[in-house]
Amino acid sequence: MDFKTRITKIHYDKNASGAFFNILKFCSFFYGIGSGFKNFLYDKKILKPKKVDAYVISIGNFTTGGVGKTPIVAEIAKYFVEKGERVAIISRGYGGRLDNKKVNLISDGINLYYKADMAGDEPYWLAVNLNMCAVLTCSNRVKAAQYAIKELGVTKIILDDAFQHRKIYRDLDVVLVDSEKMFGNENLLPAGPLREGIEGFNRLDKLVIVSKNIDHKRAEKLAKIMQKKQNTQTFVAKVEPDYVYNIVTGEHLQKGCDVTAISAIGQPEQFYQFVEKDYNIVEKRTFDDHHKYQLSDIDDINGNILTTEKDAVKLALFGKTNIYALKLKTILDVENLML
Repeated sequence: MDFKTRITKIHYDKNASGAFFNILKFCSFFYGIGSGFKNFLYDKKILKPKKVDAYVISIGNFTTGGVGKTPIVAEIAKYFVEKGERVAIISRGYGGRLDNKKVNLISDGINLYYKADMAGDEPYWLAVNLNMCAVLTCSNRVKAAQYAIKELGVTKIILDDAFQHRKIYRDLDVVLVDSEKMFGNENLLPAGPLREGIEGFNRLDKLVIVSKNIDHKRAEKLAKIMQKKQNTQTFVAKVEPDYVYNIVTGEHLQKGCDVTAISAIGQPEQFYQFVEKDYNIVEKRTFDDHHKYQLSDIDDINGNILTTEKDAVKLALFGKTNIYALKLKTILDVENLML
């Protein structure tokens, strides 16, 4: 078990203990001081977020990785594009090779300028799957927003994973929560998955419970509980399998086939659960989130390879014809979420 996997296991173990965990908790104390002090400065208006000349929506979460932001960001972008808005998604571009101190235009909504290895998994997927929606990466969200407004005429900006990035003013703060893992062991980083304390609930506008199960009853129940407990309008996003397609030919894979399931995402359990519903998994190969695939990772597999769309954009570089991707659909009341 590598270091990152070990840490992730601790993050979602409510009974975590031992010397290593105690060291992490000691570090969490100092992380909490830093995070709390930053939020204090913004809450007391000692530091003020920068406003830009567009409507800004932040989609974020309290925990690290794997909550399911990307498809929800895509649904919100589609909603505004269909209303005739000029939309841009701004991401930090984690995992990409571009210099994110600069503004990188991944797509202007028509033309695609970078591949996944340069842009990062999520920005590339968004750029490929969305029409008439610009995608940019930059660690400075204010600079990226100003570029999008001036150069692209953008009227709506969606910040991907920016709840803790408080330098830019947002008109709407939407926070996502994983229905299965919730807040893990409820410790701050690095002992737990929390990026900040639960006082962050005081500044969000809308809450979305992302259903990480084929049965959505748990998510629906949690949404009712959270809405009452936090006095915050809460929605359920139902993520469900749609179909499986060959990433080269587009051909659909017949249900019941044998597959080797491969993933390199934050929390792969839901993916494997979806695959097992309709296919026979002969082997699972799980890599770290944002893993940079080598041909040797898959070259010994002769049968069908089934992966996520996020992984597929990287595996496509190898030109193999036995790779299939699971297409998901997201069911979410975007219109009311955006009110």
